[in-house]
Amino acid sequence: MKLDLPRYTERFGSISLHGVQRVFELDSGLEKGKKLSEHIVGIGNEQISEIESKMAIVIPIRNERLKLLEGVLSGIPHDCMTIILSNSPRQPVDRYKLERESLQQFNRFANKNALILHQRDEGVAETLKDVGFTDLLDQDKLVRNGKAEGMILGMLLAKMAKKDYVGFIDGDNYVPGAVNEYVKIFSAGIAMANTPYKMIRVSWIYKPKISESGIYFSKWGRVSEITNHYLNSLISYYTGFETEVVRTGNSGEHCISLKLAELMNFSSGFSVETYEIVNLLEQFGGILPTDNQDAMDKGVEVMQVETRNPHFHEEKGDAHLKEMINGSLGCIYHSKICHPKLQEKILEELRNKSTIDQGEEPHSLGKIKPFKDIDIKLFNKKLHEKATSLVHWN
Repeated sequence: MKLDLPRYTERFGSISLHGVQRVFELDSGLEKGKKLSEHIVGIGNEQISEIESKMAIVIPIRNERLKLLEGVLSGIPHDCMTIILSNSPRQPVDRYKLERESLQQFNRFANKNALILHQRDEGVAETLKDVGFTDLLDQDKLVRNGKAEGMILGMLLAKMAKKDYVGFIDGDNYVPGAVNEYVKIFSAGIAMANTPYKMIRVSWIYKPKISESGIYFSKWGRVSEITNHYLNSLISYYTGFETEVVRTGNSGEHCISLKLAELMNFSSGFSVETYEIVNLLEQFGGILPTDNQDAMDKGVEVMQVETRNPHFHEEKGDAHLKEMINGSLGCIYHSKICHPKLQEKILEELRNKSTIDQGEEPHSLGKIKPFKDIDIKLFNKKLHEKATSLVHWN
């Protein structure tokens, strides 16, 4: 893959937030991390394949179309481990069973290292209790319904499999080639970063909208534009300079090194991607005290890379968008580092969008503690003993 080097970097404490980088070639041959000019770097196929072998791709799904899931699976490079975390209903039709059978049939021909698990499996909840990590559980003592909870389980499974990196891809993507590009971007970003504490986030070149009059290639999603604006404002209130550096506030397609992921707090529900950036600012921005001095010393890098493929995905409707806006802006609003004037602007935005009423505040979604202290060997043992939905092809 051939990309440009970051043209601009916003430094916030020990965090380097790089501006959006462009992909010039999806396949640049065998160049191995070679700097081709002052502005362009080539990441060779061998280097990308080596990184992919150390990566797990997590696909959180709930009621996705099986044809779409199969397409996503076909786009993931063979050397990556594939982890599916399902939160699909099991009655009256057992959707999880259909997903498992679809993966099994796909894997009969692909022969990949793949795993599937249902997050509401009682055995999963019992395993989490056994290792003392109950932040994911609800009042029914099962793992909560939510994308963030599935993502964290996916990270634990990746750590259990001794992977170094974990990437996330939504299961509603219509274009398998785009999925393949996302993973190549993850690998290229990992190769370019200068610290073990890194995050690579995908910026879509277009998010097309299909209507009776044809296809309109929109540059921004309806929620992303709003979220990015307020994340940039959060940074600007501290630096004193307006910035537009953050372009991936709602990016479901992103990758984190497990060395960084295990230090982070996560937010429940649909605020998870936005809060990842907020939490990095909280932990490593130098504003609040941190227990993770090694990451402060070595630095945290956030890279944003623009795709060549447009992002065709399933439309979820206006109710879903309102839930995303409320969650995304809510996690900024309730952050300890959010300036009171910015809180006022967020309230005004949410009222104008009719997601909250006058006098209300955005929901404060639960925060999930870091998983770095979990005994992963015990987690592995108990999960295989108790989780009846766990299936692993290796």
